[in-house]
Amino acid sequence: MPEAGPADAAGWLTLPDVAERLDLQISKVHQMIRDRELIAVRRDGVRRIPADLVANRTVLKHLPGVLNLLADAGYDDEAALRWLYEPDDTLRGGSPAAALAGDHAREVKRRAQALGF
Repeated sequence: MPEAGPADAAGWLTLPDVAERLDLQISKVHQMIRDRELIAVRRDGVRRIPADLVANRTVLKHLPGVLNLLADAGYDDEAALRWLYEPDDTLRGGSPAAALAGDHAREVKRRAQALGF
């Protein structure tokens, strides 16, 4: 099974890149990952975050809520990432991750919540 997330290496940010983009200390980025405000997975031995989840110098507004709903439903980080990037032509943007950046974030949240039942 291919790895979840952006297919292109340019679609990933390292944790120091995220800290720079968000103008935060690296320790705060680690805390955000622990608090499920961000999701990071190992790619090529390095923890990385999909760049499109950190847009316009902020974390996507609904991402922490969706990550917590997925964790409550038993999803680990890899499974959550796979769910976020699963192609879904019923969502604008073609995947839950893309829809989170637009005006369909509530629908993504509703679908994530339904996984827990």
